[in-house]
Amino acid sequence: MPGLTVSLVQAAASLDPAENRAALDVVADVAGGSDLVVFPEAFMRGFGESGADVAKFAEPLDGPFVTRLAELAQAHDVTLLAGMFETSDDPERPYNTLVLVDGDGLRTSYRKIHLYDSFGYRESERLTAGALEPVVAEVGGFKVGLMTCYDLRFPELARALVDQGAELLVVPSAWVAGPGKVHHWRTLVTARAIENTVYLAAAGQPGPRYTGHSMVVAPDGDVLVEAGEGACVVDARLERDVLDKTRATNPSLANRRM
Repeated sequence: MPGLTVSLVQAAASLDPAENRAALDVVADVAGGSDLVVFPEAFMRGFGESGADVAKFAEPLDGPFVTRLAELAQAHDVTLLAGMFETSDDPERPYNTLVLVDGDGLRTSYRKIHLYDSFGYRESERLTAGALEPVVAEVGGFKVGLMTCYDLRFPELARALVDQGAELLVVPSAWVAGPGKVHHWRTLVTARAIENTVYLAAAGQPGPRYTGHSMVVAPDGDVLVEAGEGACVVDARLERDVLDKTRATNPSLANRRM
């Protein structure tokens, strides 16, 4: 049956964009058996200390980071998804953007809608929120909806993506560590998969600053793979028949009344 193999790269972004571009070369080691390789949020350049200025590191969508992704995607015949800071009309507040790139170049991008103004952080003070435009793209026969980190706490965005046909939600993240945060992460990743009868693949940066625990959950709630806290790469195979059987057994999307 048709399927899709996803690899999640759980790696820390440094504060040096050149180092992070070099770290993308891990694609050479995983792309042979993967259709989609997912890097975490802000992999172009780490956030730095809380409240640090990231604007001076922002790049356009044809800048060095996306150019390197495109080179690797073409060389290894694979689709890549990664997070970056993208220049905006406000030079002091770039976008927190995901870029989806394949051998033909940039396929689409998604600018994070829900900025992390929570748990003592104020992401909106240094970043610009994206427009309320859910982004869905086709990868290997699956319709893929894009979300970023804090978006996971907003079920209405996941549902909007599913209403546009998404069968897999992908969530690159830098989920800040702290009391209860791994529990929140696991619960929300699993809930978004179950309530929408979709696959969900969430790639995070590792500890100790972030929680790690990158994971892939099936539409029926089965955890197909879950990382620990440290740096690693994990893989999962998504099967079309599992998606179809789950939606036939649990037609909750069709049974909605609101």
